[in-house]
Amino acid sequence: METLIGFVSPWVIFTVVFGLHLVLPARHVKGYVKEVGSDESLTYRLNGPLVLIVAIGIWLGLGLGGVLPWDWLWQQRWSSFTGAASLGLVISVAVVVTERTQGSSWLAEFYRGRRFNPQMFNRGVDAKMVLYLLGAVLLELNLLSFGAHHFLVHSENPSLGVVLYVVLFSWFVWDYLVFEKVHLYTYDLFAERVGFKLVWGCLAWYPYFYALGLWSVADKPNPQSPTWFLGLASAVFFAGWILARGSNMQKFTFKKDPQQTFLGLFTPKSLSNGEQQLLYSGFWGVSRHVNYLGEILMALGLTLVLGWPLEVAPWFYPIYYIALLIPRQIQDDRRCEAKYGELWSEYCGRVPWRIVPKVY
Repeated sequence: METLIGFVSPWVIFTVVFGLHLVLPARHVKGYVKEVGSDESLTYRLNGPLVLIVAIGIWLGLGLGGVLPWDWLWQQRWSSFTGAASLGLVISVAVVVTERTQGSSWLAEFYRGRRFNPQMFNRGVDAKMVLYLLGAVLLELNLLSFGAHHFLVHSENPSLGVVLYVVLFSWFVWDYLVFEKVHLYTYDLFAERVGFKLVWGCLAWYPYFYALGLWSVADKPNPQSPTWFLGLASAVFFAGWILARGSNMQKFTFKKDPQQTFLGLFTPKSLSNGEQQLLYSGFWGVSRHVNYLGEILMALGLTLVLGWPLEVAPWFYPIYYIALLIPRQIQDDRRCEAKYGELWSEYCGRVPWRIVPKVY
């Protein structure tokens, strides 16, 4: 029975989070993507930070009230993951078969999807943003539960690295939700369709694989990592955060107002053909995908801060980012070359490095 409850637990959590998204106060923000056949931008309902706070409050209430053990999601991690993966598969099939084909093979369309920006409830709820919200909240609950398990098992000598890991990853989740409106201008929102990759990725991969590092070492004792090492790992994380958040915010600022100086420091410099513009100053003068470098560095910092550098499993997280973002960079460069033509070639001359300066 406990396993069955664990299996359906992500369904319950997703339902509660979705309900919170619908009933809690929200901002209504116009994004970058246009409605099909219109010059009108899509409108998004955004309340991620409030939903996260209430969800954590519910988790705390269940723990303080003795309804569930603090580490219940850790205890049921395998059955919970199986339930989330099954639900993600079912919804992936549903969102694909209910839309007409785009002319590719069924398998390709199942993986990538057929619709770009489905919205529900008279365009009141955007499918992509809801999927990201569901995954982010369950990821945070998993992090708290996995961390709680470590403290319950090793209460006499817990690892400071585990504390830092949960704090830094929680910062990652919180940061994403606080800046939801900025992500309306990112690659996922304007370039990807809704299929297995996005649906299963948000409902199963995101909340469980991203926490793989802590999943794999939560049972282990304190590795006694020196303070300087934990400080270095944290610095790597925040260096990545500065690059990722700074570049995304600079791009957001530029798209809203191409003349606005970013943070009072970076005067926008751009190339233009009279109709299109490409920013090449500030963060975007470092590399063409400097935000990807930031994401990789954050993943590296999180892996290191756990204090088990010789353990294999935590390294799958940064390796995944490299495997994900390099093909995305190649695809995005091809898309930009087709969209901007000679302007893109001139931009590549100004910013020759794709992700890592002087390396790649």
